[in-house]
Amino acid sequence: MCEYCGCQSLTAIDELTREHDTVVTLISHVRDAHRDGRVTRMAELAREIAAVLDPHTQVEEGGLFPAMAAEFPEKIAALETEHRRIEVVLAEADGPFLADPTWPERLIKTLALLREHILKEQDGVFPAALAVLDPEQWEAVEAVRARVGSRLPATSP
Repeated sequence: MCEYCGCQSLTAIDELTREHDTVVTLISHVRDAHRDGRVTRMAELAREIAAVLDPHTQVEEGGLFPAMAAEFPEKIAALETEHRRIEVVLAEADGPFLADPTWPERLIKTLALLREHILKEQDGVFPAALAVLDPEQWEAVEAVRARVGSRLPATSP
């Protein structure tokens, strides 16, 4: 992932990036399970991805995206639309996925979209946020994070 602009030196962006990294790792495990025909494992991993993305998306949509929407309205709206598309397919991992023979392939396609989405955020949104957000807006992002938490293990100092 990107490390050239210094945006990861901000705690908010570092946490979002670590969540992306976790999701990318989980996506690789889903692909392995798909290759091996392990649909139940795919669903377990999809639920893990959804659990990581829940607070992540809340931080983006409750703090980061509103602060950037005036400057980049179409790009932010497109990212939010992608969030909804991804959430729909991930949520199916809690339902009768075994009865739907199209679900595994739809999940794989959705995870490809998620991977592209992560790159858009890492290479576009996060560096732009570094340039655009003021201290009060960063505080708002941090306040959302404090409220929703994270599904990642704590890092040691």
